Amino acid sequence: MRNTAKLTTAVLTAGALTLALSACGSDKSDAAADYSGPLVVAASPVPHAEILNFVKDNLAKKAGLDLEVKEFQDYIVPNTATEDGSVGANYFQNQPYLDDFNKKRGTHIVPVVTVHLEPLGLYSKKAKKVDELKSGATIAVPNDAVNEARSLKLLAANGLITLKDGAGSEATPQDITKNPKNLKFKEVEAAQTARSLDDVDAAVINGNYAIAADLKPATQAIVLESAKDSPYGNFLAVKEGNEKDPRVVKLAKLLTSPEVKKFIQDKYQGSVIPSF
Repeated sequence: MRNTAKLTTAVLTAGALTLALSACGSDKSDAAADYSGPLVVAASPVPHAEILNFVKDNLAKKAGLDLEVKEFQDYIVPNTATEDGSVGANYFQNQPYLDDFNKKRGTHIVPVVTVHLEPLGLYSKKAKKVDELKSGATIAVPNDAVNEARSLKLLAANGLITLKDGAGSEATPQDITKNPKNLKFKEVEAAQTARSLDDVDAAVINGNYAIAADLKPATQAIVLESAKDSPYGNFLAVKEGNEKDPRVVKLAKLLTSPEVKKFIQDKYQGSVIPSF
């Protein structure tokens, strides 16, 4: 029994040592990130994927960057795909949205470089200016926390409503203290706001979805968000720890190049504004 016990102890000790060595080897392997292959970037179709495809077609090869653009219609999957490694980076969002997303979903996405701003706008097929919106009008707003608050702040800045003091990036219709036109709000997914225009009196639409719906923010929005001191610039983002991926560093440099600035200015004519 004593010999058996000694043998068992020796086997267990050897097994534990083997497991420890294996674990060390696994940690070392995990620490060496694989930056080979193309950099796959998740992006909203307009303007993010268009900007990335300009880089891919005109700048990436010379810079030694193998770039693959993967389009998504929503604001959730690009972040979850970046978190789980399905894609290497994403380009579609702003800081308040990312902060809210990381907090609520436990993700670890971080910004790399800010590229552009898409001014949020109020659009209508029934009114050409704010004063023409009728009493009791229904306005569609994005249903995610950040863009809904951003929408309400846009309406407040243009005298349609008043928000209570301190209502910031989490403002909701419950924070409205004055509503002289008795406006009603219909919360829909951001991607559906443009499509809702036929069913409501007006809609607050994110710039990318407005452009995708052939709306021209610079000329067709009843009111348009000011670009001055805006915290809503859209950036290239990665999972924390991948900021120094050589492919990401190359893409960040290309996205803030003079060539990309000119492309944005020429193509979007003020509906998308370079942030660099």
